[in-house]
Amino acid sequence: MTNDTVLELRGVTKSFPSHKAVDNVSITVGRGELHALLGPSGCGKTTCLRMVAGFETPDSGQVLLNGTDIAPLKPYERNVSTVFQSYALFPHLNVFENVAFGLRQRGEASIDSKVKAALDLVRLSQKADRKPSQMSGGEKQRAALARSLVLEPDLLLLDEPLSALDPNLRQTVRQELKALQRRVGITFLMVTHDQEEALSMADRITLMNQGRVEQVGTPQDIYLKPATRFTAGFLGAVNWIGDIGIRPESLHLARQHPGNGASVRSARITHSTFLGDCYHVQAEITEGQQVMAQVPRSQNGYHPGDQVQLWWNSADELHIPK
Repeated sequence: MTNDTVLELRGVTKSFPSHKAVDNVSITVGRGELHALLGPSGCGKTTCLRMVAGFETPDSGQVLLNGTDIAPLKPYERNVSTVFQSYALFPHLNVFENVAFGLRQRGEASIDSKVKAALDLVRLSQKADRKPSQMSGGEKQRAALARSLVLEPDLLLLDEPLSALDPNLRQTVRQELKALQRRVGITFLMVTHDQEEALSMADRITLMNQGRVEQVGTPQDIYLKPATRFTAGFLGAVNWIGDIGIRPESLHLARQHPGNGASVRSARITHSTFLGDCYHVQAEITEGQQVMAQVPRSQNGYHPGDQVQLWWNSADELHIPK
């Protein structure tokens, strides 16, 4: 562990009576980083988060916070805060008292000024006297964040932080949450099953599958250079043409052979779906295989039965062994 590493899971394993949830997982999280644990349900990401928080104890391995193994410590003995999926705000307390609760438990001084600063940070100063039942989903999330941030943790854990929000609100809150993390400089470890959420927010992503780490990297790395077919498919749609993978946005349509040195397949349009800013056009290549191209709205004009040429550039090919 270096001075730039806040958290390290080193060979961590955790089993339950019915299954092994985490299998020899090693993860490092850098200081000031927004790190996403991504993967499908049951992959072990939430169990990893719970071991860092202290709600589960690893069967083997180490959980190091700033170089110290915290696995034997109780949750309240770790300088780690958690924002739960449900936000877990006390319904009988107003926003101010919810945020102040942890400070009062610690017996800290200057509680009023610390709470006011935290509410300013999340833009809830004008709603300090509101009860959770009087707040929107986004406001509840910001209150839960303020309650964690006011404790000045070394690490802030977020368990599916946007899942309780209306889909129309999620994109705005994503941007707010990432901007807040940049302002406060606290390290965030976020669990999510939402690929778009991880890609748009994280500095680095650890993708998990069946209790193991599948790949670690920046969003650009794991999307553009997936190491396995699972990674490629989980991060977005992929057309497999032989041993070559082509993402829909890299697959182009033309009425005639483009003649530009690109790879080309003859195909027949089978279906076209309008998605607002683009069309998803399905086509059957001559070998009988179905593929899908993402076509800009301005370039659509293809109908079922049309004969077309599918083409792509070699730079966009994903070469991943089966």
